[in-house]
Amino acid sequence: MLPNDEARAGDCPAAGERAVQAGMRALGIEAQALLKLQAGLGQAPQAGAFAAAVATVLACRGRVVVMGMGKSGHVGRKIAATLASTGTPALFVHPAEASHGDLGMVTAADVVIAISNSGESDELNVILPVLKRQGVPLIAMSGRPDSTLARHASTALSTAVEQEACPLNLAPTASTTVQIALGDALAVALLEARGFREEDFARSHPGGALGRKLLLHVRDLMRAGEAVPRVAPDTPFTTMLREMSAKGLGFTAVVDADGRPRGVFTDGDLRRLIEKGGDWRGHRAEQLMHDAPRSIRDDALAVEAAGLMEAHRITSLLVVDGGGLLVGAINTNDLMRAKVI
Repeated sequence: MLPNDEARAGDCPAAGERAVQAGMRALGIEAQALLKLQAGLGQAPQAGAFAAAVATVLACRGRVVVMGMGKSGHVGRKIAATLASTGTPALFVHPAEASHGDLGMVTAADVVIAISNSGESDELNVILPVLKRQGVPLIAMSGRPDSTLARHASTALSTAVEQEACPLNLAPTASTTVQIALGDALAVALLEARGFREEDFARSHPGGALGRKLLLHVRDLMRAGEAVPRVAPDTPFTTMLREMSAKGLGFTAVVDADGRPRGVFTDGDLRRLIEKGGDWRGHRAEQLMHDAPRSIRDDALAVEAAGLMEAHRITSLLVVDGGGLLVGAINTNDLMRAKVI
């Protein structure tokens, strides 16, 4: 090891400790800023402004258009995405692009949420008169209640912080944390006011785990038609085995003449017969099947099928329609492919 390497290695513990202390200090400053935001939200004038902002958005017949420059713009994109995924149609429009045509995205039926810590962003302020002429309600999120943005807004929410987490008190850190948190608070208040449910959340997240659990039905995943192994009660043992082998699901349903399941015969049943010994070729399906097989409706949620299989320690279910007729089959592989389990 070279002398310089030794010096650097010796400095590592102290440097690491300084880094940890700096990180803790930054988090402490941001935590205090959030606590101050929470306390202020329960008092005038912030409480009244917040309630007015919620009422304004709830009364909106169009969409919420979020705007912001720089770091506030990044925050605005996140707020717009959170609103959209929780029942409030929203989009982000870049203020600079708005001055060059994108302002056409904003209609009189919309609400604008403009975010600026200083409240003096030129790109935002230049479009304020246009929004006012259109009669678009403007909700401001600003760190200065006397700023141009706050004064032009119909509702002004304070995002003021005593200091940034940056030791130079320059880089937007605590202020952007407060902006994000206030946006989240607004989204949560709106979703509660709308009675937003898990099912609603799933509809805007169809590719996520919750969406798959709440939107996929058994009929979406089940095997149907000729893919479902089935035999009549009087089917000979050997013919029943050929049906099982051909369909490859590890079982066959035994159905009556009307198509209603009467029983099921599985690979496990076959192994147990072999262990017993004897010649079973003269038996019929109804003599060897399990009565009252486990089944599920085709309109049930796929996650319900997973729960039923787990509860009874089985890997397949027969699927029936509202009249009790066999219409399909589903197993754990089907559920795994759809990422339900």
